[in-house]
Amino acid sequence: MFGYATDETPEFMPLSHVLATKLGAHLTEVRKNGTCQWLRPDGKTQVTVEYHNDNGAMVPVRVHTVLISTQHDETVTNDEIAADLKEHVIKPVIPEKYIDEKTIFHLNPSGRFVIGGPHGDAGLTGRKIIIDTVVVLSLARTRPRWTGVVPTLSGRLPRVL
Repeated sequence: MFGYATDETPEFMPLSHVLATKLGAHLTEVRKNGTCQWLRPDGKTQVTVEYHNDNGAMVPVRVHTVLISTQHDETVTNDEIAADLKEHVIKPVIPEKYIDEKTIFHLNPSGRFVIGGPHGDAGLTGRKIIIDTVVVLSLARTRPRWTGVVPTLSGRLPRVL
C-alpha cells in the first residue's frame, strides 16, 4: 500500500485511506462505549473506492468494497457481527452517497476471530500489521519488519525479532 496527497478529502489523503482509518477508530469507539459489547481490540479495515475520470481528475464515485475483520468474544454469531458492523460502524462512518446496491461487504470473511493481537497471529514472518504498528529494522536481514506490540508490557514496547 502507498499514499499520496490529494484534494479528494479535507485531510489531503485518499478517500479509501480516510474511510478505512475512520472505520478502525469507530470500531474502537463502539467497543469502548459498549455499543458492541462482543468486540475485542484486534481489527483490520480496508476500503476500495471506485473512481471516475473527469477530464483528467480522478473523482471518487462510490465505495466498491468494505472489508472489516474484527476480533470478538465467543458468544456472538457471524450474522450478529455483520449486522452490528453495518449498523454501528459502517453507516456512521461512510457517507450514504458512496454506498449503493453493488457495494460489497466482507465482514469477518475468514469466520471466527476469537484469539487476536500479537498472541493470535504474529510469528516469525514479521507480517503482523496493526493500526499502531511499530516498524523495526532487522539488522540481520537489513530490511524493515512489521511487528506487533508485547501485550504484557507497559509503554507499548516493540518485540525483539
